[in-house]
Amino acid sequence: MPQKGLPAEEILSQLQAMKSKDVPWETGKVLAYVYEPKKETENLAKDAYRMYLIENGLDPTAFPSLLKLENDLIGMAKDLLGGDEEVVGNVTSGGTESIILAVKTARDYYKDKQPEIKEPELIVAETAHAAFHKAGHYLGVKVVMVAVNKETFKMEPKLVEAAITPNTIMIVGSAPSYAHGVVDPIEELAAMAKARNILCHVDACVGGFYLPFSKKAGYDVAPFDFSVDGVTSMSADFHKYGYAIKGASCILQKNRALRKYQIFACSSWSGYTIINPTVLSSKTGGPLAGAWATLHHIGQEGYIEIVKGCQAATKLCIEGIAEIPELEVLGSPDINLVAIASTDPKINIFAISDWMTKRGWHIQVQLASSSSREALHLSINRANIEHIPELLDLFKVVIAELKEKEAPEMAFDPAMLAPMFENMNAETFDNLAGMLGMSGDGEGSGLPDDLEMINNILNKLPAEQRNVLLTEFMNKLFTVGS
Repeated sequence: MPQKGLPAEEILSQLQAMKSKDVPWETGKVLAYVYEPKKETENLAKDAYRMYLIENGLDPTAFPSLLKLENDLIGMAKDLLGGDEEVVGNVTSGGTESIILAVKTARDYYKDKQPEIKEPELIVAETAHAAFHKAGHYLGVKVVMVAVNKETFKMEPKLVEAAITPNTIMIVGSAPSYAHGVVDPIEELAAMAKARNILCHVDACVGGFYLPFSKKAGYDVAPFDFSVDGVTSMSADFHKYGYAIKGASCILQKNRALRKYQIFACSSWSGYTIINPTVLSSKTGGPLAGAWATLHHIGQEGYIEIVKGCQAATKLCIEGIAEIPELEVLGSPDINLVAIASTDPKINIFAISDWMTKRGWHIQVQLASSSSREALHLSINRANIEHIPELLDLFKVVIAELKEKEAPEMAFDPAMLAPMFENMNAETFDNLAGMLGMSGDGEGSGLPDDLEMINNILNKLPAEQRNVLLTEFMNKLFTVGS
């Protein structure tokens, strides 16, 4: 902290300089992380956000306008997602918080209704979002993973049924699963859950503000929401395909009787009474106002038009990939999320990603898992639509280049690192990071420039070892002076 305060211009200049290595999201060539509305909508949302930047959502009696905004947002969400008058909900900071609250609600509901369940279990697909594993870790709920169909990447109801035990408190389906953009068979999962007095959560963090408009636009959408008998809770993000500013998701519960297990209250300490329907206590009203403004500005007709554009771009992308022999789309996406794998051993997915990054594009990579091969992942949003033809052309260019040059040798045996993982600490990680090229770009960011080799190595490691390595990497990254 400086001894004397700095001028505003200098501070803003420093902040702008810090952004120089950030992903260039305004170009329309970023297919992850950012969901960009039109500039007019973006500016309106920023203005609305600033209007409520200082207001605190801790106490709705102090700022009733925040209560009004939240109830309005939940009203719009539940109407879109098949909710009746009994469905209730709350706005959260993101999909992970929504999911944690869904699991917390289930855990506490069964603790009250069936106290004989001492070790609660949650059934998810291998393709379910990692946030369910985080929720299980935080809340002491065992996460039971079931395999998905290797062709469709959807949940297999018969495998879910086989995984049910007397300790099962919730079955989770995705609408869609993030990795492959496919919707699980929600009707079958919900019917199975209801027949066994088990809660059923639908994770629609990605699809919650896309699939309803896709259906309104005339596309075939399998039932996935509260219109399905047996669905008891849902998560949906305003800040994905609702195009709201980050920090806005929602958790919806079937009724108030269930939602009460979501709420935390504490009046036993010496300070003010705490009553929290979500994880956060103090929170700016900005995300509420920004999301409220965005949904009202775009409107249903606007969202339908955006979805039509995204669906057309997704179709163009899938058809274009089909014309490139070295690549293939995994599964058959129900939404505008596309996973692209290599069909040629000489074409490395991670090399494609690095090549694209150096040319101003940003495409996520997905490491191989028990359910899928390694892949590129495209989250196609409004801002990407016009750039899909260029993307397809670049895929052809990079593949031609990769075929011409000899691929680097990857004579790597994961077993050689096993002793290091047994006693991983800061020192052993620093040594290993140097060997693997994870030590940073030399410019003080702590972030490596080229990720191809790192991703290749991570891809060959068992998930447990990946997690150890990535935990140590993150631990070092957020260390002052590292």
